[in-house]
Amino acid sequence: MSKHKSTKIVSAVIVSSVLLSGCGLLGGEKKEQIDPPKTVTYTEDNGTATVVETAASEKNGEEVAEKGVMTELYLVDKNGYVVPQSIDLPKTESVAKQAVEYLVQNGPVTEMLPNGFAAVIPADTAVSVDIKEKVATVNFSKEFKNYKPEDEMKIVQSITWTLTQFDSIDKVKLKMNGHELTEMPVGGMALSKSGLTRDSGINMDTSEVVDITNTRALTVYYLGGEEGSYYYVPVTKRISNEESDNISAVVEELAKGPAYSSNLLSEFVSDVALLDKPVVEDGKVTLNFNESIFNKAEDKIVSKHILNSLVLSLTEQKGIESVAVTVNGKAELVNDKGEKLSEPVTRPENVNTGSF
Repeated sequence: MSKHKSTKIVSAVIVSSVLLSGCGLLGGEKKEQIDPPKTVTYTEDNGTATVVETAASEKNGEEVAEKGVMTELYLVDKNGYVVPQSIDLPKTESVAKQAVEYLVQNGPVTEMLPNGFAAVIPADTAVSVDIKEKVATVNFSKEFKNYKPEDEMKIVQSITWTLTQFDSIDKVKLKMNGHELTEMPVGGMALSKSGLTRDSGINMDTSEVVDITNTRALTVYYLGGEEGSYYYVPVTKRISNEESDNISAVVEELAKGPAYSSNLLSEFVSDVALLDKPVVEDGKVTLNFNESIFNKAEDKIVSKHILNSLVLSLTEQKGIESVAVTVNGKAELVNDKGEKLSEPVTRPENVNTGSF
């Protein structure tokens, strides 16, 4: 599983610069810096008012405001899926530790939880995080073991996927009271000695697998929630090792849709198909679809949910940074806002912000 976005720790003023994103529905490849807004203050000298314009980023050489840190917290929705929710957390020098602390039930995340979502780590659990050579070792207090056995995998996935969003972390190891855990303390779920990674998957769906030994993991994104408040849910499926490439397999799984009993949705129809083999060049994959990709063929409209699911799923693959879509070899497409899709679509920096 590659790092599909950069999450950086920065000390920044709230409007030190404004970036305009272009090229893509979910987020841009090109960024153009524009002049920062001005802060207008009024001073009086001998009864005369004077207007002083100061860049909002500084005043007398000092920061006037500090920006929060948008962080993906992997929370559990009402259907039991582990789902990223991007939340603006207070600025801190230890974003990894803070991210885990915001996974604790009845902790600081409580007032920020989206409707229907819950944190997964047992209440009152104290946390410390040590990062060395891209391995984050999380030490929990004894309260960590106060969970139900059936929640064990969700807890592991939530911690692992939350921490591995950061460029400085590839693997996660768990401790309790300073002792390394080789298995979870309640249900005994085995933990890899080399460290937990995203390769183990999330929200596993093995409903169609007969022999798991001849398969590999593939993560795709379906729709969860309800109309007006949809969000994207990563689901790891097992595909046959005979599948030639993961990119084509992603399209096939999205077209196939989620399991009937999953409470998840997809706007793909079953006869969506690629007309040519995917072309990958310099991080961009170009896909040539049949007309079934359109939700309004006469207007050549591709829905935002189809595009979002495609981009989120494909950028989980190593080396894929953007997605270009054509139909019958032509790129004359628009999204459901009427905007032309003339540029490759890139993955958003933050998933499920409530804005797309």
